[in-house]
Amino acid sequence: MSKPALKKHLQSLTNEQMIETVLEMYDNIKPVKEYFEYFLTPDEKKMFEKYKTIIVNEFYPKGKYTEPRTRFSVAKKAITEFRTLKPSPELLGNLMLTLAEMACQFTYDYGDMLEQYYDSAYTNFKNALIYLQKNNLLDQFKLRCEECVKYASPCGYGFADDISDLFYQYYNE
Repeated sequence: MSKPALKKHLQSLTNEQMIETVLEMYDNIKPVKEYFEYFLTPDEKKMFEKYKTIIVNEFYPKGKYTEPRTRFSVAKKAITEFRTLKPSPELLGNLMLTLAEMACQFTYDYGDMLEQYYDSAYTNFKNALIYLQKNNLLDQFKLRCEECVKYASPCGYGFADDISDLFYQYYNE
């Protein structure tokens, strides 16, 4: 259904029907509920912490799951969901960089990974740097980006060089 068709349909509903539709979505669709809760009582920091915890737990889990899962898809989904809330650029950049940091730190702590892991880590670091540059936040996050380079330094398969090269692309010194 196109957006104009949806708009036309929604305009044909009575106020009561519209309220019932929204309440039904609120009850049955978790992202809708989360969006409305955030929309009505915005707490960026609380939501940031929620999504940051999801990312950190993929690499350094707490609780009953003690084995790291390192599922980039789960971490990227957390970033995508946070982005839909339209947070401040600083918090979104912070969350994006958290994924890159966790990926680099994990390789530092656990040793060499598969090529697919390195590709994902590199891509996420690059995406974070692009976003930070676009939003004039590079200076604010420079030390954390340097940490990514440090954590990647003992890694093999050219990962250390790739991360370092990427860093110096954005931080010309």
